[in-house]
Amino acid sequence: MTSELKSSLVTAIEAAAQKAGMVLLSAAQGAGSTGQPTAVFQLALPGADGRSLKLELTDTFDFDQSHLLPEMASHLAEEAKRLRNPRPECYVTLGGLPLAFGQFQWPFHRSTSGADTYIVHGEINLADGGTRGLHAKIAASVTVTFAEIVPAMEQPYAETFVYNAVRKTIDMGQLEFLKSGNRQPVPVTTRYYSRWQKKFVFTDTDDDTRLAYLLTKVYWLSGVLGEGKPVWIADPRDAQYLNTTEADLLRVTGNDAARSLLALDGEFAAATPALMARAEKYNATLEAALNFTKPQFNEAMRSGKANM
Repeated sequence: MTSELKSSLVTAIEAAAQKAGMVLLSAAQGAGSTGQPTAVFQLALPGADGRSLKLELTDTFDFDQSHLLPEMASHLAEEAKRLRNPRPECYVTLGGLPLAFGQFQWPFHRSTSGADTYIVHGEINLADGGTRGLHAKIAASVTVTFAEIVPAMEQPYAETFVYNAVRKTIDMGQLEFLKSGNRQPVPVTTRYYSRWQKKFVFTDTDDDTRLAYLLTKVYWLSGVLGEGKPVWIADPRDAQYLNTTEADLLRVTGNDAARSLLALDGEFAAATPALMARAEKYNATLEAALNFTKPQFNEAMRSGKANM
């Protein structure tokens, strides 16, 4: 561990990481997208083969409080399980796109444009194992009023709903993947939060949809990107995205339709040869999902044949 950053925050993160079964590889001074001082931590499982996850917090953040500590502990426990994935930064969408999330500049910062919002920047890359170089630079925003339901505008308390808002925006065809380009907006609005149920709601799904999603996840993250290694199929982040529970995600993989396609090991599953034999289907679905994100033009208007 580097000694570039020495503070009570380092000690607190190291202790919390240990409780979650992780080790702190490094702690360093960083800077947010507007220059605000941050503390940047790299966390890993003991003996991990180069896999690590970044945690970036305001350098004065104190999470040792009754309303903050439980959620920090939960976040780190989930990260420990994601680190068992061969590509812990990768997720899939309901539309069938495998994505790598990276270069997020936590924590949120107030908008510099005068809008009454908090902003966090990040980048989403198409992760299909190819070399197309397609990505989307994003600016996720929440209103100051919406921020009142979040315990803290810091990574452990917001990353899950931001990632799911990104996936939902892609599902709606409102983020385009390019080789270059400006940041695209991802509004995280109150429509994604039920004050009555006190939870985020992104997409209602049934068992068939959840199973199809998990098969897509295991195909890409285990079979294509993970050299056949197992991936976590009971991720609470996916459960929130699909408006279900971790228990239901496990349950749907236990039916006859899934048994020949998944090699199950508790909460983890690896791709079988039968699943990988469906490559043509998953590649076609990916291309259709990519095409859905592209702006559609009225060809008659572009050629000047439309009545105006």
